[in-house]
Parts: sequence; C-alpha cells; structure tokens
Amino acid sequence: MLTFQVDDIHCGHCVRAIKDALRELDASASIDVDVGRRLVKVRSDRLDATSVRAALLQAGYSPDSPAILEQATTDSSHCCGCTRSHCGCAG
Repeated sequence: MLTFQVDDIHCGHCVRAIKDALRELDASASIDVDVGRRLVKVRSDRLDATSVRAALLQAGYSPDSPAILEQATTDSSHCCGCTRSHCGCAG
C-alpha cells in the first residue's frame, strides 16, 4: 500500500478528483481518500509511488514526497488492520 499526505484535500470534490485521476491509470486500484487526515492510500499491482504522485500532481494536488510505504498486517484482530491498542474499531 502507498500512502501520501496531501494537505490540499478539503472536500468531496477533492475525493472524486483524486479517485478519478488514479482510476484512469488503474481501474482496479483500491483507493481511499481520508479528508480529515488528508491521506490518500492506494493499493495497486500496477501503480508505483512515482506514477501515483505524478497523477496527483496532474490533478492539481501536492502530495508529500516520498510516499509513506505501509505494510499490510495479517495478524491483526482489528477490522481496520491496525495493530495499535488504542484503535477505535470494534475488532
């Protein structure tokens, strides 16, 4: 998973614009845009950090570089994949 901090995300329009820009490159990509935390998370077999960053820039957004790389955990009992004890999910 690639995660970008994108400080100029502000609204639902931003979410749609970002998802549209990334889906043009990989229609099957899993894309999560968190407006509150201003994060874009992308899971794709076809996209790398450089191509995602370029798509975000072309769509008018300024992602921090480099991307924050996250490793998915499989041993977590939390529904969100978080291994932190303070997670708010019901997992």
